[in-house]
Amino acid sequence: MATRKYFCTFPQHLISEPIVSYTLGAKFGVIPNIRAASITDTLALVAVEIEGQDEAIDRSVAYLRERGVRVEDMKD
Repeated sequence: MATRKYFCTFPQHLISEPIVSYTLGAKFGVIPNIRAASITDTLALVAVEIEGQDEAIDRSVAYLRERGVRVEDMKD
């Protein structure tokens, strides 16, 4: 299994949805681990590690982007 780190910026309309904590695991079979977050009423900034098969991680990141989340790779 692979682990990749991302910095995600969520728009206001997605803040209340459990996209990282529930949907990624249920829909793609990955294990998300929120490492840091700053959330206000209008914006959410989240550092997340996603563990799983490479294909599943790629699909989960594509899903986030399709939903309007800005996803940036974090390098070690």
